[in-house]
Amino acid sequence: MLPGFTSPAAGFEAPFEMLSACHQRVERSLRLLQRLLAHLREHGCDPAARDAARDVLRYFDLAAPQHHRDEELHVFPRLLSDAAPTLREAVARLLDEHREMDRLWIAIRPGLQALADGSRTTLEAQAEADAARFLAVHEAHLATEERLVFPAARSRCDDTTLRAMGEEMALRRRAPR
Repeated sequence: MLPGFTSPAAGFEAPFEMLSACHQRVERSLRLLQRLLAHLREHGCDPAARDAARDVLRYFDLAAPQHHRDEELHVFPRLLSDAAPTLREAVARLLDEHREMDRLWIAIRPGLQALADGSRTTLEAQAEADAARFLAVHEAHLATEERLVFPAARSRCDDTTLRAMGEEMALRRRAPR
């Protein structure tokens, strides 16, 4: 544990709490990306920028895809079949946003990787624009999930469902990729 650094703790036995804790880590990684972009404009690609790029890459390459998969397997389906139209519309929008986030990540990842390995010292203008869009899409997305979708989906889960959800999430992370 780094001094002054806390990571929200929640385990698979409490899957919705774990998903919310993941959102806190997403937000931390997004803030790091935002600071990295500002740092590059002011200071260029120094060791701190390379470290930040590596940290952002690690989170969005490894954890974010698992988090999206958790939502798409366990949260969204609960609302697509029997929820009010506003919830179904929100879920459809969130699914579209997942695809948009994936597309944007694919667009900005090579530039971040080049910064991380020192083969580039700046991001191209398009990569910066894509990164800004990546940040903006996440902001609204996380708010909709936390305030609307997670509570509605959670209310449709009994203890057995939550246990099975958590077990599947844990098992998928242990499975070879």
